[in-house]
Amino acid sequence: MRTIFVLFDSLNRSAIGAYGGTAVPTPNFDRFAQKAATFTKHYAGSLPCMPARRDMHTGRLNFMHRPWGPLEPFDNSFASILSENGVYTHIVSDHLHYFENGGSGYVNAFDSWDFIRGQEYDAIKVLTQPPVARLREMFDERHYPMSGLDEGDTITRRNTDQTTWRRLRHATNTIFMEEERDYPTAKCFQSALEFLELNRAADNWFLQLECFDPHEPFTAPQRFKEAFATGYKGKILDWPIYEKVTNSEEEVAEIRANYAALVAMCDEYFGKLLDWLDREDAWQTTALVLTTDHGFLLGEHEWWAKNKMPYYEEISHIPLMIWHPSMAEAAGRSIDGLTQTTDLMPTLLDFYGIDIPEEVTSHSVLPVLKGTAPERDTAILGMFAGPICVTDGRYSYYRFPEDPDGQALPAYTVMPSHLENLFSDDEMRSAELAQPFDFTKGSPLLKITLDPDIGETGQACVANWHDGSCLFDLENDPGQLDPINDDAVVSRLCEAIVAHLLKHNAPEEIYSHYGLETYRACMTGRN
Repeated sequence: MRTIFVLFDSLNRSAIGAYGGTAVPTPNFDRFAQKAATFTKHYAGSLPCMPARRDMHTGRLNFMHRPWGPLEPFDNSFASILSENGVYTHIVSDHLHYFENGGSGYVNAFDSWDFIRGQEYDAIKVLTQPPVARLREMFDERHYPMSGLDEGDTITRRNTDQTTWRRLRHATNTIFMEEERDYPTAKCFQSALEFLELNRAADNWFLQLECFDPHEPFTAPQRFKEAFATGYKGKILDWPIYEKVTNSEEEVAEIRANYAALVAMCDEYFGKLLDWLDREDAWQTTALVLTTDHGFLLGEHEWWAKNKMPYYEEISHIPLMIWHPSMAEAAGRSIDGLTQTTDLMPTLLDFYGIDIPEEVTSHSVLPVLKGTAPERDTAILGMFAGPICVTDGRYSYYRFPEDPDGQALPAYTVMPSHLENLFSDDEMRSAELAQPFDFTKGSPLLKITLDPDIGETGQACVANWHDGSCLFDLENDPGQLDPINDDAVVSRLCEAIVAHLLKHNAPEEIYSHYGLETYRACMTGRN
């Protein structure tokens, strides 16, 4: 058995023709959909990037215990388990967050890895005194704030505003992307195809090909940009700030066009992988999985990006396509049952006939490819301390905290790291030793009060939303434009939230934080 797991970042479901998208031609994604089973009600779990990957590795939701962070020592990683069972695991990725403090442990779970440099603010080349004047002429200040920098300054991570630092680094990277082969996605596919060529006759391997694109910044080679030219004449706008839309119609069109160009690039390079499978007649020995971690708002609901608003369908409802060589009868089928990111881990183990650890709370979809119904009626998803979204495929309900104080919900971890930095001294001084949860294999954890201003929690969404919990009817309002009132549906979905929290041994504080104590008491017999 061989598996290729292709993971793009921020690949919108609506950008793919097979899912009804029309704005971007995606002939290769659509070509794969003709061969694969296409899951039409597949949802994210923990958000954003690293929490989603922890879900993928462990087969369980993690957003109710902690925000963004590394793999924990007690976590079951599918990559490690495959390796323990004699399946060679290799990852090719340009996802820079894996190599920051808050992304440690994930690639280390693989037998080997190839890190492609130069994505986002990971420097291709180092210029200690970047050409600020030249870059300011090229890039729009709203996406690349450089007004406080002077030509000839030595600019470091610690003497510069974080947003300015990151975006200046990316702007500098573009100087060195002279040809298409210099772009990280092109390099990722080149590395993956080299792995496939070297191991074309081998069995029992797993390849994860993970591209940061089409995540922002939306920087694509010129030939892809030309296909979506808008006539815009201004400075480069390709990295939206996570905020309400204030751009002109012309600027919105340009930003969307830059995203479309990057999706088109991802599609074309994905086609090179399909070509290899065709040329080597490898479909009969190789499974192929295509998905993403979450979507991205491109002006819908008057917002850019994610994290700062409810996890609308554009963010949470994501693509999943699977080809398995022993289930050719599933080719071209649409699967309408409810599935979720956490289901990937047990599915990948199931590909190789490996037992699924008892801590896993999700379900292999391999039986679904054989024709059985998915094993879930509802799914919950969210960010730590943000609203909890629950969906049954017909309705989506966002349960907001009753207490807006982000510090009311402590984090539980033994790996105290944010995205880039370790936990602060103030945060660590709040630490207490907490009893183990049922998935920590007897390990106690640190219970830590977090800084409410860190950007990796859902606190920004809570602060930005003033309408309270809200319910949408996806069948009659797929764009989620008009919340409805239906107490019976809300009650049923709140019970579903509690059932998922209980299944994941969620912390005690979470029930009062979201005003779910009554539902919990009714379901568990507690007074």
